[in-house]
Amino acid sequence: MTARFKTRSFSFAVLLFSAAPMQAAEPGSPAAAVNVFIGTGGDGHTFPGASRPFGMVQLSPDTQHRHFRQSYPWAAGYNHGDGSILGFSHTHFSGSGHSDLGDVLLMPYSGETKLEPGYPERPFSGYRSRFSHDQEQAEPGYYAVRLKDHDVDVELTASERVGLHRYKFKAGEPAKVLLDLRTSIYNYDGKNLWSRLRMRDASTVTGMRETRGWAPGRQLYFAIRFSRPIDTRQLLNREEAVEYKGFAQPGKTPGDRALVEGKALMGDFSFGVPADGTLLVKVALSPVSEDNAIANLAEMPGWDFDAERRRAGKAWDEALGAVKVDAPAPMRTQFYTALYHTMLAPSLFMDLDGSYRGPDNAVHKARDFRFHSTFSLWDTYRALHPLLTIVAPEQRSADFVNSLIASQQHSPYGVLPVWQFHGLETWTMIGYHAVPVIADAYMKGIRGFDVDKALAAMTASAEYGPYGGLEHYMKLGYVPIDLEKEAASKTVEYAYDDWTIARMAEKMGKKDVAARYYRRAQNYRNVFDKDTGFIRARKSTGEFRTPFDPAQSNFGSDYTEGSAWQYSWYMPHDNAGLIGFLGGDAKLVAKMDEVFDVKVDENLYAHMEDISGLIGHYAHGNEPSHHVAYLYNYAGAPWRTQERLANIMATQYSDKPDGLSGNDDLGQMSAWFAFTALGFYPVAPGSNEYVIGRPFLDKATLNLPNGKRFTVRAENLSATNGYVGRVTLNGKPLARTFLRHQDIMAGGELVFTMQATPNKDWGTAKDARPYTQTAY
Repeated sequence: MTARFKTRSFSFAVLLFSAAPMQAAEPGSPAAAVNVFIGTGGDGHTFPGASRPFGMVQLSPDTQHRHFRQSYPWAAGYNHGDGSILGFSHTHFSGSGHSDLGDVLLMPYSGETKLEPGYPERPFSGYRSRFSHDQEQAEPGYYAVRLKDHDVDVELTASERVGLHRYKFKAGEPAKVLLDLRTSIYNYDGKNLWSRLRMRDASTVTGMRETRGWAPGRQLYFAIRFSRPIDTRQLLNREEAVEYKGFAQPGKTPGDRALVEGKALMGDFSFGVPADGTLLVKVALSPVSEDNAIANLAEMPGWDFDAERRRAGKAWDEALGAVKVDAPAPMRTQFYTALYHTMLAPSLFMDLDGSYRGPDNAVHKARDFRFHSTFSLWDTYRALHPLLTIVAPEQRSADFVNSLIASQQHSPYGVLPVWQFHGLETWTMIGYHAVPVIADAYMKGIRGFDVDKALAAMTASAEYGPYGGLEHYMKLGYVPIDLEKEAASKTVEYAYDDWTIARMAEKMGKKDVAARYYRRAQNYRNVFDKDTGFIRARKSTGEFRTPFDPAQSNFGSDYTEGSAWQYSWYMPHDNAGLIGFLGGDAKLVAKMDEVFDVKVDENLYAHMEDISGLIGHYAHGNEPSHHVAYLYNYAGAPWRTQERLANIMATQYSDKPDGLSGNDDLGQMSAWFAFTALGFYPVAPGSNEYVIGRPFLDKATLNLPNGKRFTVRAENLSATNGYVGRVTLNGKPLARTFLRHQDIMAGGELVFTMQATPNKDWGTAKDARPYTQTAY
C-alpha cells in the first residue's frame, strides 16, 4: 500500500488480503503511483474500477441515484461524494460529459432478497448498500470495498474482455447474487428496448440487452460464469404487467424458467453457504452474440483471482512504464494518474475471433488490426491521440486509425466517426475530428493502414453536405448562423480539420487535394470580425449577427460549449493570421492577458455546466481553451506562457478526488496535464511540432515506441524558479520555442535551466516561433 491510501485497520482488510498482498503493483512502480480516485469527485467523471489498458471491460462500482432522471453527476456511474453502492457494472466512460453504459450490474448480498435498488437516504430500503471510503481500496486493474449492509467484501479485477469478481461472505451466511439488467448510468423510462436471460448450465448464465440511450439500438451480449453451481435461481421480468406463455402476472414472470425475455429483467441466484465464504464470478462481454461471449471466457481460463490481479497490474506497469518520472509527491502521483487516464479509451470492442459490431449495427470481422471504439474525438484529437503516438506502441495508433477507416466504410452515411461508442455513432459535438487523428498519425510516420482509403475517408467526411452545415460551408466559406446553430464554432473547427487533410495530401503527393484544402483551411478568416477582435457568427446574407456579446453562451447558440472569449483564438494552424488580424504581436499578448486577467462574475457561465475551471474567461475545464496559454509563444513572449501554465497547473489540478476542474473527457484533460508537465504541448496536431512551455517534473524519460529514449530534465526547478532561463537539446542551445516530432523520436536529452525571473530574450525571434500557415 502506498502513501496515498490511509492506514486501515478493519476486519475487511484482514479477511480480504490474508492470502494476497494489499497491493499487487510493485512498490515504486508507475502503477503504484496512480491514485485512481483523482477525478471521481467534482466534475471529473472518472471511475475507480478495474480494467486493462484500453480494455473492453471496465468494471467499477456504481453509486448513482437510479431514481434521478438527471444523471450528469454520475456520468461515470460513481461519485466520490456518495455513501452507498448500487452494484458493480462492466462498462463505463472515463470522464465523459454524458452518461450511458453501466451494463450487467451485479450485487452480492446475504439475507432478505430485495428486487429494487432502494434509496441512498433510506438504508435497507433496497439492495443498495452503504460503504465507507475507509474500507475501499483501488489501484490500476483492481478495486475492493466492503458492503456494510450486506456484510460482503468485494474485489474486482479484469482482463481485456472478462471481469472477475471475488466475494467474501460472512461465515455461515448464504452467498447470493442479484443481476439487474434494468439499471443503467443513463436512466430514463424505456431505455431498454429488449433484453434476454438464459440458463446455459448449472453455473453459466448468458444474456443480452438492446438499448436506446445515447447510441440508439446498441446491443451488448454477456456470459456469466460462477465458481460454484447455482443452488436456487429466479429469472424475472419486472415489468408492471407481462403477457407470458398465455397468462398475465403483474410484477414478474415465473422465476423457474430457463429463458426469459423482456424489458425489465433480473436474475436472483443463491449458492448455499460456501465453506470458505468465497464466491467468484466471471463476466465476459461481446458486441456480437451470447455464444461469442462464452467463447471470450477463454481469455481467463482459471479462477486464480490473485494471479489475474497481478497480470492486470503488470499490464498497467508495462503501459505506464513508457515514461519514467522523477518528481516528488504529489506531482509524481498526478502525472502517473493522468497517464493512466489517457489509457482507458478508445477501448477494445472486438471478440477473440475478431468479430465486432459497426456503425451499421451489423457484424464485421477485423483482419490484421484490433477494432476499438469509444472515440470522443472533439476532445481527444487535441492532445490524447498525439500523446499516444509517443507513449504507446505504433500498432496501437494504427489500430485506432484502422478502426476509424473501418467505421467509415460501414457507416450508412459514408463518414468517419464523430463521437462513437460501442461501434455506433452518437453525432455528439461538432467537427470531423477523426481527420486530424489520422493525419497526425500519418505525418508522424505511423503506418499499418491503407493510406489511400484513409484520405478518401477524410475527404468524404469533409464533403458530406448534410452534416453540420457543410453544404453551406463549402458554398459560402463559412457556416451561416441563420441556417445552422453553433455556426461560428463549426466554421473554425472545420477550417482546422481541412488544414490537416491538406497536410496529409501534400505529403502523399496529392497536390490538387492539398491545394483545395489549404484554401478551405483559410475559411476561419470569414468569421473573424476585425472591428471587435472576435470570431463571430455570420448570416447567409453576409453580415455578422447582432446584437453581439462576446461573453454570451448558450447551448445551440453561436458557439459550442463556449463564448467568443473562448473560441476566438481557434485557428491553431494559422496563429500568424490571428496576430495579423489583431494588429501585431503586442496586440495578441494584450488580448491573451485580457482573457486571463479580466474579472468575471462567477454566475456568468453558471448555466453552462461544461464551462468550468475559469481563470478570467479562460475555461480550462473545457477543450476550446486548452491551447490558449501556449499562444504567447507565437507572439515572441514565451515567458508569458510559462506564467500562465504555472497558474493553470496549480489551480486546475490536484491529487484529490475533485482534482480535475472539468470532465476528463476520455483522457483529454489528463493528456493536457501530461504534456504540460513534460514541458511541451501539440497546439496544432498535424504540424509535427510541440510548443515548448515549461517543465513541472525534475526528470522524465520517454521510452519511445521505436526503442529509443528521450529524456527531459529540469535543472534548478523549484516553486520560485518557474521561468525558463535556457534550453539545450542534446547539449546544444535550443533557440526555438518548439520541438519537432523527429527531435523526440531520435532520442536524446532536452534540458531546461530554470530561474526566478523571465528570460525575455529567448524565443523572441521570428524563426524561433512554432509552425503557422501564414508567413509572419
